[in-house]
Amino acid sequence: MSYESRRFRTILLLAALSFASLELRAQSPGRVNGDRMLEHMAAMAGIGKDPGGGYARVAYTEADRQGREYVMGLMRAAGLTVSIDAAGNISGRRAGSEPGLQVLVIGSHIDSVPQGGNYDGVVGSLGASEVAQTLAEGHLALRHPLEVLIFQNEEGGLQGSRAISGELREEDLNQATRSGKTLREGIAFIGGDPEHLAAARRKPGDVFAYLELHIEQGGSLAAEKIDIGVVEGIVGNHRWDVTIEGVANHAGTTPMNQRHDALLAGAKFIEAVNRVVTSMPGRQVGTVGKIQVIPGAYNIVPGKVILGLDVRDLDEARIDLVFSKIRDEAQQIGQASGTKFSYQQVVGDRPALCDPRLRQLVTESAKQLNLTTKLLPSGATQDAQSMARLAPSGMIFIPSIGGISHAPEEYSRPQDVVNGVNVLLRAVLQLDAQKW
Repeated sequence: MSYESRRFRTILLLAALSFASLELRAQSPGRVNGDRMLEHMAAMAGIGKDPGGGYARVAYTEADRQGREYVMGLMRAAGLTVSIDAAGNISGRRAGSEPGLQVLVIGSHIDSVPQGGNYDGVVGSLGASEVAQTLAEGHLALRHPLEVLIFQNEEGGLQGSRAISGELREEDLNQATRSGKTLREGIAFIGGDPEHLAAARRKPGDVFAYLELHIEQGGSLAAEKIDIGVVEGIVGNHRWDVTIEGVANHAGTTPMNQRHDALLAGAKFIEAVNRVVTSMPGRQVGTVGKIQVIPGAYNIVPGKVILGLDVRDLDEARIDLVFSKIRDEAQQIGQASGTKFSYQQVVGDRPALCDPRLRQLVTESAKQLNLTTKLLPSGATQDAQSMARLAPSGMIFIPSIGGISHAPEEYSRPQDVVNGVNVLLRAVLQLDAQKW
């Protein structure tokens, strides 16, 4: 072989190796653009800023609409095809490389409570968009189609994700929301089609898996200096209106030993709830967070009280047991005070365990980034709870400083935010390679 021939072959080989190296780098995006992610967080913080403190992107308000427009702009910049489903959820899709595979979904929400923070939901929503943009910049086509979902009205009861799982019913659309609009009016306001709500529903088997990045909304990770929370599951949340009926009477002329004071019985009930919940081993929680006194005047012995009872646990049977013990205590209080207790359940969200395979993928992804992990439950309801009815679901938590959430002081450190998005990226890449 001549020198020229050998030289030509060497040049071709070097060119091939260089091309292969470039292709490998293109298909292996290591980390997201953290500075860009934080810039997007700062921009979102300027939408719906409440003069009274915090942020108010309450679902179906103008601030919510503006936040949604901003996120859709980011999704388009990431090369996603953006649409709004009949329930008002925002969907951004990119095609996969293998025809016929189910869609891999990531996302969260951007609506807030009144005077809330700028991390709850936002980290997961903007993080999902950042993952999509990182993949696009790396020219990496996943095997599965990728969908970024921004669920509407998470704070008002998981309304968007419940529509997707089929749990939102036509009769629910007339209920009032914090925006002043009905649910039906709110969905129309953000571009949905409430008259064809069923079109938003997905069936089991439509989704390959769902992953959501979120702040912890508790203080465990920050207190223990743990980088990433691997979510075990989302607790069930059961709520009741507890009505206590006594006898209204004159506060000045009714002797103390002749009273049937509904509020006094209510106070004993509140104490009993705390005693029952704390007397049992486990992680269950119980709260009375609402009191309505009727008629509610200085000079009237309260004749009727309505309390709001909230019980949560990862085990549905444990919730039932706690409630049963609370009812037993209430019966004794009623007999002693001459009052009557009745219960109306207003929420019955079931627990949703995260898929063990996804928990393992999240753990491995964090370890690849030299991040520490802890397995823990989500005590707050999440959109992943609805998605778990349809497909294997998982959640990634980042620390919330001081455990503060739903308040202006809600805060996660910039590095924790970026760490979480990088774990989400790694987990998506690993998940896409699975053949379940």
